[in-house]
Amino acid sequence: MIDGWLIINAFLNAEKFSQLYDWLVLAGSSLGVRLKVKTNSELMIELQDDSMEMGHPAFAIFWDKDIRLAELLEQRGLRLFNCARAIELCDDKSKTYTSLFAAGLPLPRTMIVPMTYNNVGYTSYEFLYSAVTQIGLPLIAKEAIGSFGQQVNLIDNVDDLRTWLEKHAGESLLLQQYVEAAAGSDLRLQVVGDEVIGAMRRTAAIGDFRANLTLGGSMQKWIPDKKQTDVAVAACKVLGLDFAGVDLLLDADDKPLICEVNSNAHFKTLFDCTGVDTADAIIKYIIRCIK
Repeated sequence: MIDGWLIINAFLNAEKFSQLYDWLVLAGSSLGVRLKVKTNSELMIELQDDSMEMGHPAFAIFWDKDIRLAELLEQRGLRLFNCARAIELCDDKSKTYTSLFAAGLPLPRTMIVPMTYNNVGYTSYEFLYSAVTQIGLPLIAKEAIGSFGQQVNLIDNVDDLRTWLEKHAGESLLLQQYVEAAAGSDLRLQVVGDEVIGAMRRTAAIGDFRANLTLGGSMQKWIPDKKQTDVAVAACKVLGLDFAGVDLLLDADDKPLICEVNSNAHFKTLFDCTGVDTADAIIKYIIRCIK
């Protein structure tokens, strides 16, 4: 029996999270892996004791975004799936963009909004007019931190864009090309290791441009081609991910563009759509790695 930890957030108590945790624990048990659930709260307290004996499990699945805790655990020698740096790069979409751009991977035209201070705001909007000229309208305005499509906006005029920027001054923000050919749809490819284990096409609810299933979108099984598979796997390699959900947009020429990469993507909908068991694949991958 291999011992490991499943590290979760102490304050996320919704059923959709606990269901995934139970799924991972059960998958581990069926494959000879004993996962002990630990919360970020209890571990952060335990780490304050310099003489603490961690008991050093063979690994931990870090199903949280508490980067500081992940870094502290890695300093103690614990192998994390995913590692702290990979989670950090995915959690901040501006860092995702800079990493993937540097690697030459295909992306929508994107501009990171210049940093300002929240008590200063924007005293000049020349960058805004330049961004509109380069990216075009309508465009996608995103907060760099956020999940489930809640912080993503479609903006079709300069006045609304300026209002949005004023509201979020001091935050990390991106402006991104609206890929019209992909309006209301995207592809979610689940990557584990160097393999795409399953994929689905998501379609937005009527009246919405975001394909997130939590916002009412629908799904269908998708068989990705080699270009889509290669791009998704390459994105995970660049970001240092062991597993992830990679969201792709298809442009007018069916070229895949990386929209987002999710380090701890929810996988129940993928199972419902395709029958692919992501938890099982993750545990088998971890066993191969630690052996």
